[in-house]
Amino acid sequence: MTSRTPLIAGNWKLHNTVAESQALASAIAAHVGNGLACEVVVGPVATSLSAVSQTLRGSAVGLSAQNTHWEDSGAFTGELSPTLLADVGCSHCIIGHSERRQYFGETDAGVRKKVAAVLAHKVVPIVCVGESLEQREAGKTLDVVLGQVEAATEGLDAVALAPLVVAYEPIWAIGTGRTAKAEDAQDVHRAIRGRLAELKGESWSDSIRILYGGSVKPSNADELLAEPDVDGALVGGASLSADNFIPIIDAGVRRAES
Repeated sequence: MTSRTPLIAGNWKLHNTVAESQALASAIAAHVGNGLACEVVVGPVATSLSAVSQTLRGSAVGLSAQNTHWEDSGAFTGELSPTLLADVGCSHCIIGHSERRQYFGETDAGVRKKVAAVLAHKVVPIVCVGESLEQREAGKTLDVVLGQVEAATEGLDAVALAPLVVAYEPIWAIGTGRTAKAEDAQDVHRAIRGRLAELKGESWSDSIRILYGGSVKPSNADELLAEPDVDGALVGGASLSADNFIPIIDAGVRRAES
């Protein structure tokens, strides 16, 4: 179907103690072993990053932070920098999640600075884009989503952006149990890839992985991942249980092998 390696990423949000995070990471790492046909990444809370990094050592599971600051250091109380994330072993960083935008004032301009910052430290940005229910019902889905994509990549060339991952997460589907129909997700993913091609070139856009996020679970993962431009999933609630997350990983493997 595609040469793009599927990516299944778990966003644990504000859940799990250090011990709970290590136990979950250990179960996932045991399943993944030395590597599968799809890539797997987990994103624990910041206080667990170091411990989970140790747990994952020697496994093929990547480690993601849930946020970063764009400066390497300075008077930014409470923040974590790309330097610190790389130091603790993070391979990925979620940027611009709708909860960051909604609750913490994250802006398109801030997202773009964070993307540039993590790329400079060889950390892969997973850039989240998505529309609200109000915006969707007003027919503004593509205006909102493609505008966020453009803002996140502005001023950066295709070479610098080669590792980029985009995650389409319709806000109305996050944690609600509502999921975009597979064909609707594909329509938005196709539009994202088309806009990326316009911005940085078709060969580059063809290599970029676009994930779907929003109430992904074992029961709908195969259907979503069967779509040609859905290259994986950014999983919230279902990533908090190995029993739920591992079947989604297996759906990613099936996607890779199809």
